[in-house]
Amino acid sequence: MRLHKKGSTLQMIAIGWLLLVASVGLLAPWLPLPFPPDSVDLNNIAQSPFLPPSDVKPSRHWLGTDGYGRDVLTALVYGARTALLVSLPAAFAATVLGTFLGSTAGFWGNSGFHIPIVYWLITSLLFLGAVGLASDFPPLWWTLLLGLVAVTVISKPLMRIPMLRLSWPLPIDRLVLGAASLLASVPRLVLILALAAVQDSSLIGLFLLLTFTYWPEPAHLVRAELLRVRALPYIESARAIGLSGGQILWRHALPNAWRTVRTAFPLSLSDLIGLETTLSFLGVGLPSGMPSWGRTLAAARLDPTAWWLIIFPALALAGTTLALRQLTANRITA
Repeated sequence: MRLHKKGSTLQMIAIGWLLLVASVGLLAPWLPLPFPPDSVDLNNIAQSPFLPPSDVKPSRHWLGTDGYGRDVLTALVYGARTALLVSLPAAFAATVLGTFLGSTAGFWGNSGFHIPIVYWLITSLLFLGAVGLASDFPPLWWTLLLGLVAVTVISKPLMRIPMLRLSWPLPIDRLVLGAASLLASVPRLVLILALAAVQDSSLIGLFLLLTFTYWPEPAHLVRAELLRVRALPYIESARAIGLSGGQILWRHALPNAWRTVRTAFPLSLSDLIGLETTLSFLGVGLPSGMPSWGRTLAAARLDPTAWWLIIFPALALAGTTLALRQLTANRITA
């Protein structure tokens, strides 16, 4: 009973902290902050927190300033907004993509999803056409384009040919696991740094990087759950009454994996907030001048004695990630 009460108390604290961070981030432009995020107070450079105003330094910086005279409280508030704008959408998109790929891989495996030969032909022409366009070889490109149009137009008549009605299995499980293993072969931080080095810093670019490098984690969880669900008796009953594989997956199998998805999302968000903070600490990904917890931490390198530049953003980051993991732990033990 005491353990249950303690867990409920921790969960309420976690929910309260997350609501506070979300509210502060959403309402940041309208909060009565004493300084805007891009302001520089040259009269109060590297000022300690909790100092009362004086005639010499009349400005009040509640949590101090960094080495450029920027207000730390404002940086923390807008850092929460940055986490909402980047990490939250990326976690949602990575969870959706991972759920789609993991569910199809776990449900159909390597031999459960068949594609008619005519569609394999169309896909092959699309691939060869893309190669021809990339190699800047117009004659080959236009030839393949015309061939693709012709095959697409006459695909239905071609389906009447018995040989083209034959189908080959698409090894979805092997493709998904191979892509996930390829991404896992390189440390995520190194991979993102390498990809970010060849593109301009932007919110959309960082969102895409985080999404397409993090989807394997929810995909593995959902795939494992679908491997269990597809062996249940009611799935066999659904096949016996003639439901298609897509209907069984989306209407009957995937809803039973919803608990796994709900558990994976807070964990994904926690990891991506930490990753976004690390990237901004290294000066990668975010547009210049955009406040974040990582950039506030990085400002401590100018003045190692400015402890407030480490303590306050570290507390905000640790509180948020621990609160998200507390929600995950409660759902696992529930």
